[in-house]
Amino acid sequence: MAQNVLAVVAGHQITEEELQAFIGHLPKEQQTYASNPQFKEHCKEQLITFHALAKCGEDEKLDETEEYKKRNGKCKTGYPGTMVLKRDYRRVSVYLMRKVKNYYEQNKAQFVKGATVNAKHILTDSEEKCAAILESIVNGEKTFEEAAKESSTCPSGAQGGDLGEFGKGQMVKEFEDAAFQAEPGHVVGPVKTQFGYHLIKVEKKNEAKEAGFAEVKDPIRAELLKRKQDQAYLAKVKELKEKYVQK
Repeated sequence: MAQNVLAVVAGHQITEEELQAFIGHLPKEQQTYASNPQFKEHCKEQLITFHALAKCGEDEKLDETEEYKKRNGKCKTGYPGTMVLKRDYRRVSVYLMRKVKNYYEQNKAQFVKGATVNAKHILTDSEEKCAAILESIVNGEKTFEEAAKESSTCPSGAQGGDLGEFGKGQMVKEFEDAAFQAEPGHVVGPVKTQFGYHLIKVEKKNEAKEAGFAEVKDPIRAELLKRKQDQAYLAKVKELKEKYVQK
């Protein structure tokens, strides 16, 4: 019985049987879409791409390269095809080394680090306790850090209440507003939040500033690399389909 041929790639006939076998090897959660026409079409395009890349790898004799031989010829049907993409991706990677700095210079506004504060706090379960602790700090009976270790119910108390550096949007609004309005070195509070009552001591305020190139070059490169690889993949697939897929 004649098989239903869905596409022909460099003489290879992709049949309904091959498509169903391909879908059958997908993860279970994807197989639930097997009856969806759009999903089947997507899977068919994946098979077309797979065979086109494999044929390109064979035509360019990539299976005779040292890199291929080091892999002991594993996955002979598909590996030359993956080498086609790896080769193109390497070209993209070299190209990007020259582009990352340019992108940074042209888009510095994207890499502004917002204002932050370095602060410590003491958390209690009542306003009265909080006020009493404040009085003992103001009177010089205890340092803020000593009071935090003795009385704070927050785990940060063990470190003298130190919260480190944080920016806007990282703390609850009432706490954030008080911290960013406080003068460095001064203790403010009690400040009520959903967690209880806080005393806050701001150690340092850090103004908004542009992030240095060294801080952002890796994420810039990763983003540009992904964009260029996607473009390279789509361009290569288009080229190979025009070359190998029978109209």
